Amino acid sequence: MSRLRDMLSAGEFVVTGEVAPPKGADVTAMRAAVELLAPHCHALNVTDNQGASLHLASLAASRIVLDMGIEPIFQQTCRDRNRLALQSDLLAAWSLGLENVLVVTGDDPRAGDHPNAKGVFDLDSTQLAEIARGMNEGHDMMDRPLAGATDFFIGAAMFPEAEPWDVQLARAEQKIEAGVRFFQTQAIFDMTRLKRAVEALRPHGAKVIAGVLVLKSPRVIDFINERLAGLMVPDAIADRIRSADDPAEEAIVLATEQVREIRTIADGVHIMPLGLDAAVGRILGNSS
Repeated sequence: MSRLRDMLSAGEFVVTGEVAPPKGADVTAMRAAVELLAPHCHALNVTDNQGASLHLASLAASRIVLDMGIEPIFQQTCRDRNRLALQSDLLAAWSLGLENVLVVTGDDPRAGDHPNAKGVFDLDSTQLAEIARGMNEGHDMMDRPLAGATDFFIGAAMFPEAEPWDVQLARAEQKIEAGVRFFQTQAIFDMTRLKRAVEALRPHGAKVIAGVLVLKSPRVIDFINERLAGLMVPDAIADRIRSADDPAEEAIVLATEQVREIRTIADGVHIMPLGLDAAVGRILGNSS
């Protein structure tokens, strides 16, 4: 049974982290990241060719994380697979003991390290959530019975700060109808907008885990503002990091403040440390 599901259902505040599978077969660095994050997190997202760049498959990496004693959140993007492969991988995930799945549409391949790759996008994340829900009910997307049902705890991404809000809310509601039970958000900078999203989704029974990005350097801020569509670091926060004597230390202080406030608003926090994995315990401890 998914610990993440149990904790959220019980109203407990959860902490999720994130690990990236390696670009290659050597998982030493990934294991080291898991060991740093595991004592502080209830579950760890395992990304799926993040940034549309080549990495070890999330399916295999998620099983490694599970074998290390921490609950994984298996991420699955629609970018690289058609509906047959997506369904097959979901069944494989369940057979490997992976209970939490985060469905995402995926980044444009042109932004990654294989810009000539053909994006599949046979389905979008809402349709994939509906497929996972159907598998929980014992059938495939063609409504044909499966030899054994799944019991996935289905999550998706959302963007509380994106405008127009009514469009974002409608998309989130469609995902809930498709079977999504928890959301992990993009990085949050505006707590008022986070509160708006949480209050809108709670009546639907969906849980919201708010994203916190540790902005460890001005270079990271520039990358986000220039390369990540739909995400922009506010000037006041960017100036705070840029003007600091020690930007990484200031980023840790900022993340601590954000987590402290999120504890009063959302159902959990999703920490994205961007390499400052060793600071996660400090961020969480000082935000209690």
